[in-house]
Amino acid sequence: MSQGTERESWGPYPLILAGAAIGTLVILIVNPRWGGFVLGAFIMIAAALRFAGYGGQLALRSKTTDVITLSGFGFVLVLTSLLLYNNELKALILSLFAP
Repeated sequence: MSQGTERESWGPYPLILAGAAIGTLVILIVNPRWGGFVLGAFIMIAAALRFAGYGGQLALRSKTTDVITLSGFGFVLVLTSLLLYNNELKALILSLFAP
């Protein structure tokens, strides 16, 4: 197997795996709010890399499905981490869904 093929097969997977490890450590050591933000940011980076065509081992389904799923999950994780200790922002978002 040539060097280019091996690198291409892994794609950005090591970067995303390192981001997940960093985010988990931040959750455990520093603060759950910032750890969730880091995890969500790395998941959105994975979505951007998948959209750009650098799938590698991240490519499990079609490109569209991967990008939508990763973007949605990353966005929800970042939003949840921002709402964790912010009661005013939480009240604003909940007021959007009030009848």
